[in-house]
Amino acid sequence: MTITIREAGPDDLPTILGMLDSSVRWLVSQGRTEQWGSEPLSENPRVAESVAGYMAQGTTYLAEIDGVPAATLTLTDAPGAYLSHLPAPGEPERYIHWLASDRRFEGRGAGAALLAHAAEETRRAGVSLLRVDCYAGGDRKLVAFYEANGFTPTQAYTSGENDWPGQVLARRV
Repeated sequence: MTITIREAGPDDLPTILGMLDSSVRWLVSQGRTEQWGSEPLSENPRVAESVAGYMAQGTTYLAEIDGVPAATLTLTDAPGAYLSHLPAPGEPERYIHWLASDRRFEGRGAGAALLAHAAEETRRAGVSLLRVDCYAGGDRKLVAFYEANGFTPTQAYTSGENDWPGQVLARRV
C-alpha cells in the first residue's frame, strides 16, 4: 500500500463531496448523526459552496492509496467567518478545513498522512501555527484523533441553532 499526496483542483470537487458523503454514511451507521446530519452533504448546495470557496482561498490536497483518492483537506491562512467570535491567535497561521476520508480506506493512515503533510507545508511557509476545528460532541473521538496527530485543544465553542459543540485545536510546527 502506497500513500501519495497531490494538490487537488476544481475538477476534484465531486470526489471530495463523495468523501464527505462516505463519512456521513459511516457516521449514520454508528448512530452519530449530530456531527453532519443524516443526508448526503453533496445534496446541500451550501456545503458544495463552502468546499469550493475554501479550495479557492487555499490549497486542497488529496491523499491517494495506490492511486485511488482516499482522503482530503484544504489548507488556508485563516479559519472561516463562523469562528470570528473567537479570539484570533495573534500570529500567522495555517488552518485546516474539510478533512474527510472515503471510509473504504478507514484505518489506513490517509488522514494522518494529510495532517503530517499540512504540518510540513505550514513549516515550509515559515509559519509555526497549524489549527483546525472539529465536532466535539458525543464521544469526542474526532478530538482524540487530532490529539493523536499532535494537536492540542485550545478553544471550545458552540455554533448554530442546536448549539453544535466544536473544538479548536492547535499544533506547533
